[in-house]
Amino acid sequence: MQNLIQFKSEDRNLFVKTRKGETKFGEHVRLINNLTNIYDDILALDVDYVIFGISEDIGVIANHGKSGTYKAWEASIKILLNTQSNAFINPKRILILGHLDYTEQLEQVKDVSLSNKKRIALARKLTETVDADVSHLMFSIIKAGKTPIIIGGGHNNAYGNIKGASLAINQPMNVVNFDAHHDFRPEEGRHSGNGFSYAYNEGFLKNYFIFGLHENYVSQNSLNTLNETKSIAYNTFEAINVRKEVRFKSEITRALSHVSKSNFGIEIDCDAIENVPSSAMTPSGFSTTQARRFVNEFGSNKNATYLHICEAAPIKKTEAMVGKLISYLITDFIKAHGG
Repeated sequence: MQNLIQFKSEDRNLFVKTRKGETKFGEHVRLINNLTNIYDDILALDVDYVIFGISEDIGVIANHGKSGTYKAWEASIKILLNTQSNAFINPKRILILGHLDYTEQLEQVKDVSLSNKKRIALARKLTETVDADVSHLMFSIIKAGKTPIIIGGGHNNAYGNIKGASLAINQPMNVVNFDAHHDFRPEEGRHSGNGFSYAYNEGFLKNYFIFGLHENYVSQNSLNTLNETKSIAYNTFEAINVRKEVRFKSEITRALSHVSKSNFGIEIDCDAIENVPSSAMTPSGFSTTQARRFVNEFGSNKNATYLHICEAAPIKKTEAMVGKLISYLITDFIKAHGG
């Protein structure tokens, strides 16, 4: 894959800061220094989890959003590799594969000579290239019997995740989406706001649960669509955390019953977490601890097939905080899912 940049020993050596009397996570993770065939090489490796990043925000730009989600991978991997290796987690069961990089395509989208209309059209076309790469990578990892953990990019990548996973298991996927937005918008060209609608209409997505929808940011037309589609269920952030009409824990149980009877993906949009730098940062959202509880609860189910953490958009000042949050979510998932 031409857009895949492998994570090699020299990259690990650059990031891991060793300390006397401590053992870091990055000292024990597995790497593939010479990748020849993604499926065969992953199949041959004795690991349970494959972590890869998606360094892009083309899908966000295609949705008229703010750039920055391409920075989440590097911010996260720096922190993750320097967490402690101890009895709570076994990093030897984890492969750090690398990241999909779209620097060249992003430069095309940011060409100042383009009109806004042409920029959006180009970004939507290029999002299809990202879709194909993500789908292929997901298919290869799941077909090889491993669990993918995906860091970064816009929520457009939910489509590639769902399609690749669905093709690997040869049936439609279920998905739970921890998100302030439904991302089930019309099929008007690929972008970060319609990954789930494309996946659903193409037969890759079956049961879909949106957890924590923000009432102020869902149109009545969209609500009508969600309410009329039997395989879609949702709750709202306001019902859980503001009006306290329903309990966080009981809603997790309801969402689990909707998606967990067969293979399902866990999508975490950082827009849903209060004050996390993201493409649509919110001053009112779930706490970091609630996000961690959510990942723990869903990750502990045997049918949890992948974890995707997206939409975080760190800047220099916030990259350590974002990296730490994403690292917590990743390790929470692995501990819940089987260590």
